[in-house]
This record gives sequence, structure tokens and C-alpha cells, in this order.
Amino acid sequence: MGRKVLVLNQDYSALTICSVPKAFLLVFLRKADLVAESATEQLRSVSQSFPMPSVIRLHRYVYLPYKGVMLSRQNVFRRDSGHCQYCGRTEDLTLDHVTPKSRGGKTSWDNLTTACRKCNSRKGDLTPEEAKMPLKVKPYKPSFVMFLRDFSGSIEESWIQFLGKKEKAYVE
Repeated sequence: MGRKVLVLNQDYSALTICSVPKAFLLVFLRKADLVAESATEQLRSVSQSFPMPSVIRLHRYVYLPYKGVMLSRQNVFRRDSGHCQYCGRTEDLTLDHVTPKSRGGKTSWDNLTTACRKCNSRKGDLTPEEAKMPLKVKPYKPSFVMFLRDFSGSIEESWIQFLGKKEKAYVE
């Protein structure tokens, strides 16, 4: 049972994604309401059937002081769909500073991109314009909801009204 469930805060804003057993337990213990259920699957015990949750809403508001996406190597690779942003390759990937660190470039969402080793070496200590290597997609900081929607794997149809439509990050 590898399915996931979207967890909404009390105000219907997206909070996180959890497993089906965790979501069922929250609903069963009356800590959350079932907002949407699977149309095709059920959870079964020996004597009962229960709807399989797809979206749940917590009864109490959970305050999150920091609701952002952490900058990490894996999250940059996810944002860039595992493609080199210079040539499109998917093997032997590294991180590249668009504005090189030696020229004052920061380690930030807006300055890091995915690059294969070959392109990273070819670009070296130059900007993409100087190296005549245009980026496929300009680096950006993903929002929390965008990260849940676009980079958490497949999403259920019932999640779209809470997360919005999925956009493709990589353009060929």
C-alpha cells in the first residue's frame, strides 16, 4: 500500500503528504475529517470496509513557523526534473552555480542549477552567457505547495483543487 494522502490544515491549506495507514488512523481517532476518498479502493478489516482516504483535513490548526522548501542537492535535482539544464542529459549530474562563487555567486535556489559533469566542466568559471550555454529553465525557488504538487511523485485527481494544476519544470 504505497499510496499517499494529502493532509490539509484546518483552513484547507496544504500541509503535508502522509501514508494511507497514518491518514486512516487520524480519521478513525477523530483528529481529522475525510475530505476525499478513493473511488476504486477500500480498506478492509475482517468484518468491515472503510473508505480509503485520498484527502483529509485536520480538526485543529497546525501552525508552521517555516513553511518552505529546504535547499538541498536532492531538492534542486527534483526541481530540475533530473535533467542537465544546459544539454538535457540525465546521467552524471552535479550542481552548478549559475553565477560562479568566485564572482560573488551565492548558494541559493536562484543561483543553483542541475548540470552534467561535462557541461559543468565546459562552463567552468564563466556565466552561461559568456560560455554560450543558455539555460533551459532559469533557476527559481519553489513554493511549498508547488513542491508538494510537482515534486512528490504522482498526485491524485482529488488533490488538484487544493494544490492547483501541475506544471512541467523541464522544457526541451
